[in-house]
Amino acid sequence: MASSLCSRISLSAPRTAEPSNLGFFRSSDLHKLSPSIARFNRSSRKFEVQAVGSTFGNYFRVTTYGESHGGGVGCIVDGCPPRIPISEADIQADLDRRRPGQSRITTPRKETDTCKIYSGVSEGITTGTPIHISVPNTDQRGHDYSEMSIAYRPSHADATYDFKYGVRSVQGGGRSSARETIGRVAAGAIAKTILKSFSGTEVLAYVSQAHKVVLPEGIVDHHSLTLEEIEKNIARCPDPEYAEMMIAAIDAVRVRGDSVGGVVTCIARNVPRGLGSPVFDKLEAELAKACMSLPATKGFEFGSGFAGTLLAGSEHNDEFYTDEHGRIRTRTNRSGGIQGGISNGEIINMRIAFKPTSTIGRKQNTVTRDKHEIELIARGRHDPCVVPRAVPMVEAMVALVLVDQLMAQFSQCHMFPLNQDLQEPLKAPKLEPTDVTV
Repeated sequence: MASSLCSRISLSAPRTAEPSNLGFFRSSDLHKLSPSIARFNRSSRKFEVQAVGSTFGNYFRVTTYGESHGGGVGCIVDGCPPRIPISEADIQADLDRRRPGQSRITTPRKETDTCKIYSGVSEGITTGTPIHISVPNTDQRGHDYSEMSIAYRPSHADATYDFKYGVRSVQGGGRSSARETIGRVAAGAIAKTILKSFSGTEVLAYVSQAHKVVLPEGIVDHHSLTLEEIEKNIARCPDPEYAEMMIAAIDAVRVRGDSVGGVVTCIARNVPRGLGSPVFDKLEAELAKACMSLPATKGFEFGSGFAGTLLAGSEHNDEFYTDEHGRIRTRTNRSGGIQGGISNGEIINMRIAFKPTSTIGRKQNTVTRDKHEIELIARGRHDPCVVPRAVPMVEAMVALVLVDQLMAQFSQCHMFPLNQDLQEPLKAPKLEPTDVTV
């Protein structure tokens, strides 16, 4: 699902004697590169080296860029269909749900996260060309990270970035910062618009657990859940009573300079049947990869998840029936809306676990870059619990997967007339009651 950009290195590039500890390589070193990341383009007589990890999607392709304390962050969206109504205000609505400083249980960093569309949209509609969306960084405090320039924060990406690249952006964590997700949320807002207008598909997420406060199974009606219910409180939990308990749990660790984790539940309603492919590109596999690419994620389950292992097959199976509109449905939904890696038209539901924020204001043991053991009290502004702000991030990644799979299904299986006995149009059908023989 994830794709790559390519940069080109000419064979005729002059050889220079760079110090080896800088990690540079000469054209004579190219034969040492793995075939999976480098290949020879015979037509241009050049090597192409793939720069992996920042582009997502096959048909609806999103590339994010920028770092926490750089000039700004954003994304390039390629493959968006033309004539889709979209505005900066449409994108801003989701960015405002993600932005820092929105409540006492989020990071106090003050950013408006005001987006600007630079290309791909003309007079309020998409043109079919790449869409460039950018958000400036305005409240950087690089001096807060002076200690982290020499010491690794426990459980953070500081050490592994050094292990991989031999260099890292110290301020704010660079690309490992949650500010990278601004580009995802902006692209996700476009994907949601496409899904809603084309097939009536809605993607909604909410906090179902904060630390040890767990929302009981079944207390939220996924058929009637609304965005307004989710946004009524700063915890983004649709149940007011449990929301207050979650806020109290987060407040308790916030004042101690500590952090806690939680779980975000996400649903997708009115998803067309047929999205996803057998074997390696199963829909749940694509959703898992997308959600697990978000910062701080530690677990993913859909449908009955791990609890399904406690049931017998006779208890777990979703029996089929024909509804009043003549559609084949399932009476239960332990499959989570996906069977055999393909959407079946029921509500897709999943849960994503997020760990406690790594950067905390309490003394911890660590090591420096030159391998000396020290004690570190990390500074900076960080969320005591990431899940309230992770809600729009999860929605965005799920929407990006669904719109990409929608375009894949359309291109493969809907170019020619459908098998009317078995297949449905991808667009939201106008259902009329029918006589069903039971």
